Amino acid sequence: MPPSSASLLIRGGRLIDPASRIDTPADLLIEKGQVRRVGVALPAPAGVPILDATGLVVAPGFIDAHVHLREPGFEYKETIASGAAAAAAGGICAVAAMPNTNPPPDSGQRVAEAVARAAGAPVRVYQIGCITAGRKGQSLAPLEELARAGAIAFSDDGDPVEDEALMRQALELGRRLGIPLFPHEEVKALTAGGSMHEGQVSARLGVKGMPSAGEEQLIARDIELVRQTGGPLHLAHISTAGTVELVRRAKAEGLPVTCEVLTHHFILTDEEVDRQGTQAKMSPPLRSGADVQAMLQGLAEGVIDTIATDHAPHSAEEKSRPLTEAPFGIVGLETAVGLTLTHLVHHGVLSLAQAIEKWAWAPARILRLPGGHLSVGGLGDVTIIDPNREWTVDPTQFRSKSHNTPFRGAKLRGKAVATVVAGHLVYSELG
Repeated sequence: MPPSSASLLIRGGRLIDPASRIDTPADLLIEKGQVRRVGVALPAPAGVPILDATGLVVAPGFIDAHVHLREPGFEYKETIASGAAAAAAGGICAVAAMPNTNPPPDSGQRVAEAVARAAGAPVRVYQIGCITAGRKGQSLAPLEELARAGAIAFSDDGDPVEDEALMRQALELGRRLGIPLFPHEEVKALTAGGSMHEGQVSARLGVKGMPSAGEEQLIARDIELVRQTGGPLHLAHISTAGTVELVRRAKAEGLPVTCEVLTHHFILTDEEVDRQGTQAKMSPPLRSGADVQAMLQGLAEGVIDTIATDHAPHSAEEKSRPLTEAPFGIVGLETAVGLTLTHLVHHGVLSLAQAIEKWAWAPARILRLPGGHLSVGGLGDVTIIDPNREWTVDPTQFRSKSHNTPFRGAKLRGKAVATVVAGHLVYSELG
């Protein structure tokens, strides 16, 4: 978290706050880290710096609810400091860190240590605790203890909870605690040994694929468990048309089921593996064109609640290994806003306000986090966007320690140009 609260007057921007249904030219005054006034031609209090946002969009601070910061245990890939710097450069004011670290945060003490480790980062770092002890899927972690220590959600991300009885218990506890389960949904028996989506491209390349059923079967089971328990379920990184339909039906029933899509899953198809090899290897894998279209439709309809990155840094050496041996995952914090603006807003899939809601108010609401809105008294976290800035993705300029992205050289339109956390200007490309 930022070491202290600060004051700032953001003047002359187009303020878009979906939570308050505001879309208007306005100034925003932040004092002592909180929003104090919203209005036109606000006077600058003595000593408060002014940020000129003329021609720019002033939005609630974006929240990436699915990132991997790798610390502790894998600091050669990323650290909290480097990951937080990447988030700030990408316009992300808060991140939720997944628990696949070594050791994992599967006790109250380890969650508390993770929270303390992130103190002083330039952006807000929230910790997701484990569902099972050691993320091994054999016994529940002490979820109440993790919640008291600061865990905002529970996940074994990277590994599914395939034991149905354990998942039922976890959902029951989640309902009692008011904290969502955020599972990695994958039937390992169906996907083991796979390196990409199972389909025409994998057959052509002679590569073992990961079928859509590997995702959909476990999601269908967990939606049924929600039906039985009432526990809140937030589905990580959905990627198939079948999953969109499962979520659509669950929402029609009024079940407490929400979901996220990653930026690459509404843009790229499995053909990218043929073109880029391991740079396009991720889990869930890039799917077919029909699946990408289902993601776009799910976003437009509101079936898909949030957008995230699953920022997953790996070293250049790891990604240089053969396709079957290289790790899954790509980095995403520094390209997220540009990809969203380019492929969703400028292509007419979402309005700018809808895109902002999926990055700010929706994740805050689902994970019960402060922020996500610019109401008076709220957090002074702001993402400032130039919706028409044209730029080219250059991983050598990333603040992340890792450069594993399939978007190298992509020409994007729209960029976060300043990031404000608790009134602190933690990143700026403005003059």
